[in-house]
Amino acid sequence: MKMQKGFTLIELMIVIAILGILIAIALPAYQDYSIRTKNTECLNIAAALKLAVAEYRQSEGTFPPTQADAGYVFVPSKYCLSVASVNNAITATTRATGGDVVYTLTGTANSSAITWVCASSVTVAHPGWVPKECRN
Repeated sequence: MKMQKGFTLIELMIVIAILGILIAIALPAYQDYSIRTKNTECLNIAAALKLAVAEYRQSEGTFPPTQADAGYVFVPSKYCLSVASVNNAITATTRATGGDVVYTLTGTANSSAITWVCASSVTVAHPGWVPKECRN
């Protein structure tokens, strides 16, 4: 008489239960990561405006009144609705990310550099939607 080898129904059910628990834990973390990645695209686009503002500040000694004065032209992307500058503040607005965010970058100038501070419209309920430096 040959002995059959394989898994019992109980063993298979235990494996499925463990996979279900792991998926239940991983899925929300992945969703936050996905939204944060899409929202970060707008910050990356705003980096070009930060550079334009810094160059204007270096040459003129003051912050540019508008982004046009800094020589920056915004081109919308899939996840970035707008990037605008007024004096020392840059506002970047995301879109179609599943957790739309408005970033506000505020620049403070000293004799040799501009220090940027980032704030976001994200509430405490969803801190994973924005990069760490922009969490309120």
